[in-house]
Amino acid sequence: MIKIILADDHELVRTGIRRILDDVSDFKVVAESKNGEDAVKHCRTDAPDIVLMDVNMPGMGGLEATKKIVRMSENTRVICLSMHTEHPIPTQVMQLGAFGFLTKDADPEEMIRAIYKVHSGQKYLPADIAESIAMRRITPESDNPFDSLSTRELNIAMRLTKGQKVPEIASELCINPKTVNSYRYRMFEKLGVSTDVELTHLALRHKLIDSNLL
Repeated sequence: MIKIILADDHELVRTGIRRILDDVSDFKVVAESKNGEDAVKHCRTDAPDIVLMDVNMPGMGGLEATKKIVRMSENTRVICLSMHTEHPIPTQVMQLGAFGFLTKDADPEEMIRAIYKVHSGQKYLPADIAESIAMRRITPESDNPFDSLSTRELNIAMRLTKGQKVPEIASELCINPKTVNSYRYRMFEKLGVSTDVELTHLALRHKLIDSNLL
């Protein structure tokens, strides 16, 4: 039996995924989480084999939660889910220690196949994303300025594009507001922007966020 935790802030998404997984006799969903904090807590208490982790969630996001879970338990493997497939998101989650990455529009058969593969100890990426990452290793030059950001800087950037303020980000990440501002100004310098509005426009141009969600 493969024990699974679902982590997504949208109940309808969790319900849809759970229906898919409940039809597989080898799978057992042991907990559901609506944010990264809950996912980390459930990993401590329920010892899952697999966590299906939404990258973008309120509070502790999927990136931070993945990093904590990977450090906390070598027996739990994370598969990250996102609507955004543009680099550097897939690369970042794999660098953090996730075992897999899936798009949220993946068909049920692909999700089931990914879970089996990751549970067996293999990494999983959709073919087109794997090819894109491989090509970037061959030709590392990139016109995407977000490639230059660290994981923490990218996390803060994504929160700023959602309209979150520095004190709120600091509270959710359990760091000092001055530290958030330090990351923010360093990130602005790397990206060549000077305001959160310019940051959001840049993220839109590089398809890191969806204009329909703004």
